Amino acid sequence: MNLTRTHRLLKLIGLLQVGSGWSASQLADTCQVTRRTIFRDLDVLRQAGVPLFYDSQQMRYRIPGTYFLPPTNFTPEEALALLVLCHELGGSAGLPFLAPARSAAVKLESSLPTRLREHLRSFSSTVQIRQQPRNPLTGQQSVFETLLQASARQRCVRIRYDSATEQKEICTKLSPYRLLFSRRSWYVIGRSSLHRSVRTFNVGRIRSAELLEDRFQVPRGFSIERYLGNAWHLIPERGPDYQVRLRFSKMVAKNVAEVAWHKTQQIQHNPDGTLDFSATVSGLSEISWWILGYGDQVEVLEPPELRDLIRQRIASMAQIYGLRAECSNQDAAARTGAVDCERS
Repeated sequence: MNLTRTHRLLKLIGLLQVGSGWSASQLADTCQVTRRTIFRDLDVLRQAGVPLFYDSQQMRYRIPGTYFLPPTNFTPEEALALLVLCHELGGSAGLPFLAPARSAAVKLESSLPTRLREHLRSFSSTVQIRQQPRNPLTGQQSVFETLLQASARQRCVRIRYDSATEQKEICTKLSPYRLLFSRRSWYVIGRSSLHRSVRTFNVGRIRSAELLEDRFQVPRGFSIERYLGNAWHLIPERGPDYQVRLRFSKMVAKNVAEVAWHKTQQIQHNPDGTLDFSATVSGLSEISWWILGYGDQVEVLEPPELRDLIRQRIASMAQIYGLRAECSNQDAAARTGAVDCERS
């Protein structure tokens, strides 16, 4: 059974549990399929043991309203948490492909006792979740559903991928082990036949995904946490881990200390108000971009390889803005009272 039909069957169950019933034509129009497809879907529900009731006089189908969702005694705190999360994450500005969460929140709200529903409405508008900027993944719904179906059924997919690393479009057979939403986008992690290793692919860059008959098995003991290891974010680089030590200025020390940036991080407050930040990371590229985001408010103390990498990127930035990487004549600059490198 494909994912589209699964979604439609779940939608039918929800529709048939409310109101006085639905005709086959109404169901077909609502689900945007033919009456013949609706009759086949209703047969599937009957075979699965769903108690469909047909009113021969009104020619309507329905399901007893409490068959699947008996009344639940939510506390105000439980209901508020579910409603806020579903509305915020499933709304138009929420996580891509989680619109069903918003629909679920509406259904949950309508099923609550009137007094509790009114109580929650007075609070829910006061809570808002602001997330990081994210990729809306416009036009990628079918790709996401194919990957989700392939992962659940352990079937391979053939993808065409716009690779930022290889600077070209590649084609590979992928065994999609896991789907992951992290910070700004959805990613699929699995074994790539082209690379002969487990790789991370951004769903937004997948140009097409074809479901194959070939099957795969997730290796025993595989987990996203184990695969990522000590990667700063999503790219675990090969080679030994690095012990990174940074010193943040007094201006940003409190901001840095308040956030759990990495699972291995350790912080030490210095008497002068600065902060020493330490972490063990697999690779230096990802953490270097984070460091550069703090500009002149942070200094890399260790390792030397990271200091060199930051120095190279600062030099490249200087060229972009028409500045020399280093003052060519520091003595002359001191005599003239210059504090910045002169413009070239």
